[in-house]
Amino acid sequence: MEWVVKEPNPGDIVRVNMGIYHHYGIFESDDCIIQFGLPNNVSCDPATIEVLTSDVNVFLGTDSETLRFLEVAEYSHEELKTKRKPNDIIAYAKAKLGMRGYDILHNNCEHFVNDCAFGVSHSSFISSVREKIKNKLKGK
Repeated sequence: MEWVVKEPNPGDIVRVNMGIYHHYGIFESDDCIIQFGLPNNVSCDPATIEVLTSDVNVFLGTDSETLRFLEVAEYSHEELKTKRKPNDIIAYAKAKLGMRGYDILHNNCEHFVNDCAFGVSHSSFISSVREKIKNKLKGK
């Protein structure tokens, strides 16, 4: 998956760079991005974080003075083979509204969007961190 700054289409996975991490969501419209928590939920109690909707400005965290851009996923040929149709992605994401159980390592916003789009709960960020830790422990 590659990331580009462009106009998203309904059903696209979108993300915003929050500095040391990215926050992910499913784009339906400028008024509706479905996401697991808000971009600045880092200091919140995980038990209070749920799947919700917001407009694009809230998703981008525009309450601060930092300029942020909406990045849109561009899928590889292999990813396109397993990606759900846009309406199915949105319907699946909306069916999860109100869901809780946020866990930074096992059930975060990236896990959520990949589950919606591909039916597989996965976080490339967490996988890369785990790989770096394994390599350090092996002395690489």
